[in-house]
Amino acid sequence: MTDLKRALQVEADKVEEVLDHLLQEPEGPEAQVVKAMRYSALGGGKRVRPFLVTASARLFGVSEDSALRVAAALEMVHCYSLVHDDLPAMDDDDLRRGRATCHIEFDEATAILAGDALLTRAFEVLADEATHQDPKVRCELVSELAKASGMNGMVGGQMIDLMAESRELDIPEITRLQRLKTGALIVFACKAGAILGKTGELKRHALRNYGHDLGLAFQIADDLLDVEASVEETGKQVGKDADRGKATFVSLLGVDRAREQAHILSNQACDHLDVFDQGTELLRAMAQYVVNRRS
Repeated sequence: MTDLKRALQVEADKVEEVLDHLLQEPEGPEAQVVKAMRYSALGGGKRVRPFLVTASARLFGVSEDSALRVAAALEMVHCYSLVHDDLPAMDDDDLRRGRATCHIEFDEATAILAGDALLTRAFEVLADEATHQDPKVRCELVSELAKASGMNGMVGGQMIDLMAESRELDIPEITRLQRLKTGALIVFACKAGAILGKTGELKRHALRNYGHDLGLAFQIADDLLDVEASVEETGKQVGKDADRGKATFVSLLGVDRAREQAHILSNQACDHLDVFDQGTELLRAMAQYVVNRRS
């Protein structure tokens, strides 16, 4: 696990550098929205999704520059989702990554624009020739990230999540919600390396399945943290789901069964990597890390 933590930090630092470059402040009054974008995207977070991009890309010998640009684009989409998720019309949070949320630090209108701009900048980066010389690869990256982040992915999951505040969901419904809201971007992160590497269907399918199980394990761990962890550990408010009466894996299964299910999914995720001869050590370690983390 120590090796994974070191690798996570190394990759986080690299992604931070790329994000800093891609989100340079322009001259003029429009710089205010870029300040809000930089505030939301730089200087925090575990960077799990970017790490999955670079780790999967490494399996296929993909250029580090290409992988880091895709990783940064994905992180922009993730950060946009957090900015909008924290708004009063959504989860109404005032703390994210241990500091004030974007709409508290700036204002609601600026936060909305910053989220919009992070999303569109992400696709601009993916479409740029600097990301990959093959236009077919760039088009596939754009298409797959659009699916993962839109109505059939993260946004669709967020809609179900909002509806869940007024009605009870069962386990299959919660599973679908989380596969869309949380899992879709994680699956894209795992598939991105295979897309960049132009590999065949067998290994793409393995990484897609790894991402599916990893994403669900990640969300169950989040539900456990919301019940068991402190604000100091997570850097955000805890106990929100219980306060709102929302059904989660923990509320329906109980703490012990939820934790057991997370570990089952983690082990299943690792099994999907057996099609690779080597190079999967960090991905396997990540599967264990997501269910044992405290933040």
